[in-house]
Amino acid sequence: MNVFDIIGPIMIGPSSSHTAGAVRLGRVVNKLIDDRPLKKVEITLSGSFAQTYKGHGTDRALLAGIMGYNSYSPEIRDALTIADERKIDYSFVKENIKDAHPNTARIHFVLEDGTEGTMLGASIGGGNILVNQINGMNVEFNGDNNTILVMHEDKPGVIANVTHMMHFEHAELNISNFHLSRQEKGGDAIMTIELDGKPPEELVDEIRQIEHVKNAILIRRV
Repeated sequence: MNVFDIIGPIMIGPSSSHTAGAVRLGRVVNKLIDDRPLKKVEITLSGSFAQTYKGHGTDRALLAGIMGYNSYSPEIRDALTIADERKIDYSFVKENIKDAHPNTARIHFVLEDGTEGTMLGASIGGGNILVNQINGMNVEFNGDNNTILVMHEDKPGVIANVTHMMHFEHAELNISNFHLSRQEKGGDAIMTIELDGKPPEELVDEIRQIEHVKNAILIRRV
C-alpha cells in the first residue's frame, strides 16, 4: 500500500483516475521520449476515458504528462495551449479497445527525428496506473519503481547475461519484479525489470553493449 491508497495523489483536476492517473500515463511516454523533440501524438481513449475526457480534463492531463509535467503542476490547465506553442500536432480518438480497462489510453508518438512509438496503459484508480504494452509488446509495470525495458532478440543466455551483469557490476541493486514478453520463439522480446533502488546512469549503456540486446530504456518512477 502507498500514500495514494490512503489519501489519494496531490493533483490538479477533479478525478484521481481521469486526471492524476492520466498525467502519470503521459509521463511514461515522456520517459520513453527521453527529452527528444516531439512532433506528433495521437491519443486513443477507450471506455470512460472516451466518454468524459473533456469534462474531467483527461485530454489536458495526458498531454501535460507527455510534456513532462506532474499531477500537481498548474500547467495542466493550459496543456493544450502549451502543446500548441510547442508546435506539437496532437489529436484525440475515441475507440473501444477490446478487453481493455475502462480508463485506457493508447498513445502513439512521432519525434522530430522520425522515431515512432506506442504505449498502452490504464489508470486503475487513486492515481495508480498499469502499463500494458510498449510498441505492441506486452509489459507489466505501474511506474512506482524505476523500471528498465530491455528490447532484445529471443536468444539463449540473453536474460542471464543482463541479470548477471547487473549483479556483478551493480550488486547494490535489487530486482523487485521481472516480466518477459516475446512475439515468437527466436523473435523480438522485451524484458521489464523493476528495481527497488535508483540505478546509476551508466547501467543502461552497459546493458546496450550486451550481445543480442537491441536497446534499453530507463523509465524513472513517475
